[in-house]
Amino acid sequence: MSIPVRRNPVRPSPIFVAVSAIAAVGGVLAWTAQSPASIAARVGVFVLVLAGWIVTVCLHEFGHAYTAYRAGDREVELRGYLTLNPLKYSHPLLSVVLPIVFIAIGGIGLPGGAVYLRTGMFEPKVQRRIALAGPTANLVVAVILLIVIRVFGMDGEHSAFWWGLSFLAFLQVMATILNLLPVPGLDGYAAIEPYLSHDTRRALENFKGYGILILVAFLFVPQVNSAFFGAIYTVFGLSGVPEIYAQYGNYLMRFWL
Repeated sequence: MSIPVRRNPVRPSPIFVAVSAIAAVGGVLAWTAQSPASIAARVGVFVLVLAGWIVTVCLHEFGHAYTAYRAGDREVELRGYLTLNPLKYSHPLLSVVLPIVFIAIGGIGLPGGAVYLRTGMFEPKVQRRIALAGPTANLVVAVILLIVIRVFGMDGEHSAFWWGLSFLAFLQVMATILNLLPVPGLDGYAAIEPYLSHDTRRALENFKGYGILILVAFLFVPQVNSAFFGAIYTVFGLSGVPEIYAQYGNYLMRFWL
């Protein structure tokens, strides 16, 4: 039995709307704070960045799902992937909570979430397009945020808000680059996997569940950490937004320090 196709299958869930509203509340707190050093500013940035990050995780996974839907995988609608509900994107603890913890304690924007797609039903170029749709969502968000900051946020007013938004943009740059790495389990690998030999794919299959963990472990090596964050800041700086904006935003987000 064929699955009926809706004219508009995209139906944002109340949870997604609520998280977006929470991010907006954090933004208002940061915007109206009397001083960047105030508790209101720090709590506002914390809420803005973390809720904003969950929103972008949803957009990332929605990018995968919607691209697959357009290519013919109708099951993504039945799985709830087109609702942008963060609870639909794999395990809430591993896919949402764990990345949030890493952002909060170390400023590392782990790729979060996962959608289970029937990519095997598509030809390699379609599989590649589906794999790259997620990082593309992060890139688009990063570009939009950085343009807004560059145009409106350089006058020194409402600095806590702009610093928080800069750190959120920085995390989007990081997520884009991390996801594009050809590491099993990440989108960069998924994009090239269809072109690998059967033996190579089979040999790397078992590493998909551990690729991101191995990558994170390497990031705790001082030399690797320095080189990696240096590269992220270099790419971030191409926007014309001062790197210090993202660094201040990272600091303000940790209001407990």
